[in-house]
Amino acid sequence: MEAVMTFPGESESNTIPFPSRQGDGDTLGGRIWRARDALGYSLEDLACHLGQPEEAVGSWERDHAEPETGTLFRLADVLRVSPSWLVAGIGTPPPEPAGSEYLYPLQCRLRDIRQMHEQTGNAIAALEAEVARLLERNRG
Repeated sequence: MEAVMTFPGESESNTIPFPSRQGDGDTLGGRIWRARDALGYSLEDLACHLGQPEEAVGSWERDHAEPETGTLFRLADVLRVSPSWLVAGIGTPPPEPAGSEYLYPLQCRLRDIRQMHEQTGNAIAALEAEVARLLERNRG
């Protein structure tokens, strides 16, 4: 998508095209996942390419953490995307894998549900700990 800049008193032929500064609406983690998926890399593959622990890369994809600046540039290089696309969704995204027009929305929803599942698990663990603490207090 391009924006066109026309100066006062100039015709359409004297316009300057500028890339749109509107992002794609996804998160950094979502874009990391999309680019990794477009290359067919597993989480382990990407971690190995970056020399990072798989847990760290997984945290980035789930938007629980962000890579350091230097790592972000290396990540963009490994994923074959621009740093501006990776950070803000500005620029050319990676090509979508064949058939992904149906698969990608489902995978995004699955990622969201996994995050909710993790949050629910944490809430259950906290509630169980509180119940155990109260039971112990009542016994004493």
